[in-house]
Amino acid sequence: MGQPSNVFVEGDNLEVLARLEPGSVDLVYIDPPYNTGNEFAYHDRFGRHEAWLAMMRPRLGRAREVLAPGGAIFVSIDDNEAAHLRLLLDEVFGEDNFLAQVVVNLNAKGRQLGGGFATSHEYLLVYARDASTCVLDASTTDTVDPADFPLTAADGRRYRHLPLRNTNKKFNPVTSRTLHFPVWGDPVSGRVATAPFAGAVEVTPVFGDGTPAVWRWSRPRIDERPDDLVCRTVTGRLGERVDVFQRDWLAPDRRKKLRTIWLAAEVGSTDTAVAELKDLVGHVFESPKPTGLLRRILHTMPDDAAVLDFFAGSGTTGHAVALANAEDGGTRRCLSVNSAEPTRPGSNAHRAGLLTVADITRARLRAVADTVGGGYEERALADLR
Repeated sequence: MGQPSNVFVEGDNLEVLARLEPGSVDLVYIDPPYNTGNEFAYHDRFGRHEAWLAMMRPRLGRAREVLAPGGAIFVSIDDNEAAHLRLLLDEVFGEDNFLAQVVVNLNAKGRQLGGGFATSHEYLLVYARDASTCVLDASTTDTVDPADFPLTAADGRRYRHLPLRNTNKKFNPVTSRTLHFPVWGDPVSGRVATAPFAGAVEVTPVFGDGTPAVWRWSRPRIDERPDDLVCRTVTGRLGERVDVFQRDWLAPDRRKKLRTIWLAAEVGSTDTAVAELKDLVGHVFESPKPTGLLRRILHTMPDDAAVLDFFAGSGTTGHAVALANAEDGGTRRCLSVNSAEPTRPGSNAHRAGLLTVADITRARLRAVADTVGGGYEERALADLR
């Protein structure tokens, strides 16, 4: 994809996809046109869905071909086609490669126009090229709350206590036989060991109701990390007992699993997305995605990922790539593709001299290169091969 952070190609995305090298892309994000019934010819509701899916099917098939074995695709969609798109993605990528259906709260107040409910969300459908080799890391540093680590060690590090006992009853002396064994602990000094010592009492893992449980750590691991364990007296439903806890440390690079509901307060909203675009090129696109949403997606992949957005719209993905690289020193590269679909006469974009949607993408990515850095290059379709 070349050296600049952002490369742009104007043209039919199906033709562009056909020219890309198989396995050359690590991450695909697309925000395809939503099927409101206005953009596709149809005779009834069923035909409307069929027309939209017929447009998407070959594009998703080619997207799968250009993804690397460790790659993943994120697709934004609303309720009109979420169910149909999920089935289509199952067909193209395989049900076993489904990773998540994320609810994205892009409008915290909810849409107040029209009847019915005040819709405040869209979806992200996430699939791996091959789940067994996918490098996607569904965790983030952004949602780690220091308040969850209320204890402070003598050296100033913060931590919390987690039961060393496995709290999931699926793991028990029958299913995990080697993890049911006694340890020795002193609730006064806090010391824990796998062999008896002066002042220690024998501790076996039990659930709160007194039934046998198992440890989360093996004997060798306990021997390797005794300072990360502490013995305490606790009060449960059956009275006092001695138990063992892990000191779970708050490290600077601590990550937390991503939930499947992403709030506007975390990733931005349609309003913040409009403001971001307005600062660069004006209010020229009605429903852009916020860069915070794309940066969260980008951070699930390595910081040298090759990124593709073949429904580039206002250019949010390329903007987010430049911001992420500036933030963490990454070397991500983004190929954005958009067609020369005319903007509506009388619209803000048209009045600003942006006569096609591709003009909007181009203008934004040039402004990003000027303000954020990373460079910009435009390529002709013929240059892709």
